[in-house]
Amino acid sequence: MRKFIVLGIWNGGQTRHQDYFPQKPYESLQQIQKDTISAQLQRAGRTTGLFQPKSDSYLKFIVEELKPYIDNKYSVYTDSKNTFIAGSSMGGLISLYAICEYTQVFGGATCLSTHWVGTFTLVNNPFPNSMLNYLSNNLPNPKNHKLYFDCGGQTLDALYPLIQNGVDSIMNPK
Repeated sequence: MRKFIVLGIWNGGQTRHQDYFPQKPYESLQQIQKDTISAQLQRAGRTTGLFQPKSDSYLKFIVEELKPYIDNKYSVYTDSKNTFIAGSSMGGLISLYAICEYTQVFGGATCLSTHWVGTFTLVNNPFPNSMLNYLSNNLPNPKNHKLYFDCGGQTLDALYPLIQNGVDSIMNPK
C-alpha cells in the first residue's frame, strides 16, 4: 500500500479569483478584452475595479515556499512523479495552469468542474479562446504528466463541456 498526504490550501476569499485566474492567458489579451473581463467580473461581484490576476505569485508561493516546507517537514517523495495538484472550479483552472507553468514540479493535475469561462458567461468572453491558445503551446508532455478532467452538465457546469471539448482536442489531436 502506498501512503500519501493531501494538503489543502485555504483560499484567499476575496482574492480567490485573482489568485486562481491564469495570468499568462489573461495577459495575452488586448486591453479591450481585459476591460470586458473586468466588467464581467465586476457584475459578478468578483472585483471592484480593474481586474488583475495574481496567479503567478500564488503559484510561486506554492512552489518556492509551501512545497519546500512540506518536503522538509515530512517524509515524502519530492519528485514530480509523486507531486500532484488538484482543484475544483477556479481551483481546477489554477491546477491546470500550475502543471503547465511548473512541469518540473507537478507530475499530474486533477481538474474538476474546471471554470473554463473565467467569468460567468460565454457571451462576449475572450478568455476561453485565450486559455485554449495557451494550452496548445504549454500542455506538458503526456508521457510523464497525468491530467484528469471531469465536469457536470447542470448549473454553472453547463458552460464547461464545449470548452472542455476544445481542450480534449488539443490533448488528443486527430
